[in-house]
Amino acid sequence: MSAAAPHPDATASRAPAAASAQAPAPAPTSASAAAQTPAAAQTPAAAQTPAAAQTPAAEQAPVAERTPASTRLAWLDALRGIGALAVVAEHLLPWFLPGLRPYWFNLGVYGILVFFLVSGYIIPTSLERHGDVRAFWISRFFRLYPLYLGVIVAVLALSWWVPVREAVPRDGSAVAAHATMLLDVVSVGGVADTMWTLSYEMVFYLLVTALFLTRGHDRSGLLSMLFAVAAVVVGLIVSGAVLKGAWPAYVSCAVFVVGLTGVVAGRFRTASACVLGVMAVVLLLMSSRVPWLGAAVLAVMFAGTAVHRWERGTGRLWPVAVTAALVGIAPLWAIESGWWWVRADVWFTTIALAGATFAGGMALRGRRLPRVLVWFGLISYSLYLVHHPVLKYFVQVSGDLRRAEAPYQLAMIALALALLVGVSALTYWYVERPMQDLGRRISRRYRDRPQGGADARVAGQGAGDDGVLGQQEGQVPDRVRDHVGQGDALR
Repeated sequence: MSAAAPHPDATASRAPAAASAQAPAPAPTSASAAAQTPAAAQTPAAAQTPAAAQTPAAEQAPVAERTPASTRLAWLDALRGIGALAVVAEHLLPWFLPGLRPYWFNLGVYGILVFFLVSGYIIPTSLERHGDVRAFWISRFFRLYPLYLGVIVAVLALSWWVPVREAVPRDGSAVAAHATMLLDVVSVGGVADTMWTLSYEMVFYLLVTALFLTRGHDRSGLLSMLFAVAAVVVGLIVSGAVLKGAWPAYVSCAVFVVGLTGVVAGRFRTASACVLGVMAVVLLLMSSRVPWLGAAVLAVMFAGTAVHRWERGTGRLWPVAVTAALVGIAPLWAIESGWWWVRADVWFTTIALAGATFAGGMALRGRRLPRVLVWFGLISYSLYLVHHPVLKYFVQVSGDLRRAEAPYQLAMIALALALLVGVSALTYWYVERPMQDLGRRISRRYRDRPQGGADARVAGQGAGDDGVLGQQEGQVPDRVRDHVGQGDALR
């Protein structure tokens, strides 16, 4: 998955003792920053939609959720910031200061679990409360694709200097897989290492849309347990993709384009969404490079949804506990389970820390949080996508820093972090934010038009309700080798 958590597409060492996304515009905590937040996001939750007045009292948000969005959503953005910084640290430390890298838990997996819990917590409830399917997918496109495509173009443009990783096929299947973002679930590597988790975000969006249109969206606790059971069972019987070759990428791209056209255009909307949802599950379980991991990720995301339903008084918490237990044991006897980060002690500790971080964020909701942490949540999608390519280019210039003197290493870390934060801030302000604004204007235009039919209302979430992430599967850059021989996959 990363330099610390090698992704299954890498040639990982099997020695068990070896040591190794989206950030919507949050509602800032400062008054000046809050002025930049869309008006709808600054009003109390109950005032954001006329339908809120008709919602049964038991289903309305608790008092903490009815506070202004500047406070209400800050904890989610802070969690995104924590997740993004953990992923950056997971990639940065092995290349700059490997002696400080922890091996009692995995920083990268911890970060993505926090990200996935946030997405699971907010996305389905946003779909239920706001807008329509068409507006949602328009918003998703402008939220995800502009920066994603920009990073792809940049990596390809600089491939003469730092070659594109070998996990990316040199044929049309790579184009098809990148077009849908379904990279990992069709066993195709991303041109940027961190893109693999966007596959699971996309699978989740497709599933949630289908579930809402078929009125199965309130069964998140059951779904989380089912995917957790699938993770255990699939891990015991298969070691990799059952559906192999380039054809899953081509077929899924065709179905994706046709299906989403139906969802957005409104023709055969429910049927199209169901086809996409079924395709997503089939790919997840039969075409992923590590099927048990994909099922475990979806279990975690639906567990996040179940937590939100419990918080609102419309669900129970025990399915989350069952899911956590099943996800915890999923890799222990799995056929494909030789990486150091799925050793029982490391895996359990990582899951426990991610859960504790999410619970801590919930406990602090409604309170003012460190502004810098919330700001990192604001730029977390940019930071997540650009940091690994930028680190590769930095190390290409600086050379191998792992045996350098400590003061020089620290100076280079400070310089690299300043570069990463600067680039991420620029891509947020000049790519992400303008495209988000454009997407909101377009989705608002369509949201105001009656679409008819009971299945029209689904999504159209506001800027503060996004939950997107990506993650890492990258390894140590070319010509930079791990000096400790701790089992990381090296390219």
